[in-house]
Amino acid sequence: MRKLSFLYLLLSLIISTSAHASTSSFTGQTIDVADGDMITVLNQNNERIKIRLAGIDTPEGSQVYGNQATQFTVSKVSGKRVRIFPETTDRYGRTVAMVLINGENLNEQIVASGNGWVYRKYCTADYCNDWLKLEKAARDARIGLWTDRNSQPPWEWRAEHRNGKSNGSGDNVSVVTAAVAGAGSSTTYHGNRRSHVFHGPSCRDYNCKNCTVRLGSYQDAVGAGYRAHRECVKE
Repeated sequence: MRKLSFLYLLLSLIISTSAHASTSSFTGQTIDVADGDMITVLNQNNERIKIRLAGIDTPEGSQVYGNQATQFTVSKVSGKRVRIFPETTDRYGRTVAMVLINGENLNEQIVASGNGWVYRKYCTADYCNDWLKLEKAARDARIGLWTDRNSQPPWEWRAEHRNGKSNGSGDNVSVVTAAVAGAGSSTTYHGNRRSHVFHGPSCRDYNCKNCTVRLGSYQDAVGAGYRAHRECVKE
């Protein structure tokens, strides 16, 4: 299936190149991974190019499993040379592209491993049908984000937070607030993106330099792979 998908990809790229002769693939060194579906590469001219992986959507950083999805991409490409097949430029100026690492399609790997969804609104090429099958296989096997049967697609999550629940940062919303059961109020925990320890408002390190991941409840924090600060956070 993956060989067939790759052939579809090559065919689509050939057609695209014929229609847009100015667009061609290039190699770059991965110098940053912002989240599961966005990386930055340094091209041969030492230019920093932000890449939005085409056809897929991974959980936002504040969603359950957002950190794990990011770490998957980090494990695949951080510091490595990749080949970029540009498709278009999005409204944020990012290059939307297929990314190949050691001849393997990273976009497809993310879906197959349960670290992202097929972005149905934008993935319309023939190979997207194969990706949907890979997504279903990951969901049926309950791997990755599919360990939670109620996983919410990130495009739905963003839409909800744009409609009165966001912090005004558009697609990169970083604050989620949810009522803590029995508390009668709302609490937002701050997760340390390096140590994966989360802090409550009463913690001394609540606003530490690396405490940039907002988690809506104790359960959300634990589900996202964080552990409570043992001295100041109680379930």
